[in-house]
Amino acid sequence: MLHTIIDFLVQTIGSWGYAGIFCLMFLESSFFPFPSEVVMIPAGYLAYKGQMNLFIVLIAGIGGSLAGALFNYYLSVKLGRKLLLKYGAYIWFDAKKLEKLEEFFYNHGEISTFNGRLIPGVRQYISLPAGLARMNLIRFSIYTSLGAGIWVAILVALGYFIGENEALIKEYLRVIIYLALAFVGLLSFGYYLYKKRF
Repeated sequence: MLHTIIDFLVQTIGSWGYAGIFCLMFLESSFFPFPSEVVMIPAGYLAYKGQMNLFIVLIAGIGGSLAGALFNYYLSVKLGRKLLLKYGAYIWFDAKKLEKLEEFFYNHGEISTFNGRLIPGVRQYISLPAGLARMNLIRFSIYTSLGAGIWVAILVALGYFIGENEALIKEYLRVIIYLALAFVGLLSFGYYLYKKRF
């Protein structure tokens, strides 16, 4: 069963090409609950097989992530908090979730748009409090691209080096997520000390 699913994902990503990667990562990074793992890992495997260019796969993945994040950013700028909550119910987004995201953003500062991209369940929505706070767009784009770049590179590397072995992918992905969370914690603590000192 798992082998069939993997084959389907690989064939789908292969047929949609780089534009498909961009569009799917746009959805994953905006409001649609679409897991990036099912896009970038098969793309990495296709790069391993020589059917896709590794560099373009990375650019398409990062570009789609940034585009989706910018969509959320401008959505929150245009709608504001009140309308965002009003229409958020249609995309499984509520006041409690926004409150947690805003707390995360204000506790960690603008760098949260970087480290938030490495946290599952946070990376899709961290752009919303950044938009509400009118974060500088250039810094937002840089932090988002860097954070998304690390996540995309991890997933592509998994597909490239592990290939079709679903069991290994699941095992290593869990370890990678734990390491990413530890890295985020250290980075946030270091940033906190920096802000406190200066």
